[in-house]
Amino acid sequence: MTTLQAKKREGFTRAALTEIRTSGSFPAVVYGKGVESKPVSVEEAEFIKTIREVGRNGLISLQVDGSQHDVILQEYQQDPIKGFIVHADFLAVDRSSEITSQVRVDLEGEAAGAKEGGVIQQPLFELNVTAKVSEFPENVTVDVSELSIGDSISVGDIRTKYAFVIENEDEETIVSVLPPQKIEEETEEGADEAAEAEETDVPAEEETKEA
Repeated sequence: MTTLQAKKREGFTRAALTEIRTSGSFPAVVYGKGVESKPVSVEEAEFIKTIREVGRNGLISLQVDGSQHDVILQEYQQDPIKGFIVHADFLAVDRSSEITSQVRVDLEGEAAGAKEGGVIQQPLFELNVTAKVSEFPENVTVDVSELSIGDSISVGDIRTKYAFVIENEDEETIVSVLPPQKIEEETEEGADEAAEAEETDVPAEEETKEA
């Protein structure tokens, strides 16, 4: 299990927060099974390295001033402009307990229909999955190589292939191959609607001149 170091936070003033950020760290909190809410600070570079290693839902051994906690990353906030980590929540868990979280869907292979001019459409990019913490998947891989034009794969088609539970409904479509003609028709319809909208919108200035 990957280890991430953290330090217990004592100061909560603006000056203390500035000092944490200046040192290359960010504020975080640990809470959950057997742990009272504990404010900590974590080095940003080590945090990013850890998440790249274990994945968004991976199990982490968080070391806080000599104490160890099995945690997962519950959530984190990132500055929308500069990109640095603003804050993170770590949830302490029992390795044998189950959690439910979203898991990324990755498509594998080249669809036969795509080679014939069809277009891959993926309506579902994430699945809601329930699994043991120690067995939680980082992603769900869906093989599309056998899909011809007009074919699709829904949640019900892959549900029994995995040991974990997929919470989504069976009829939810994950991926499909659309015929090129349908794509062209949808594009043309959108263009026609836009043209009609432009024709009906008469600028207020022109209306005044006509009056």
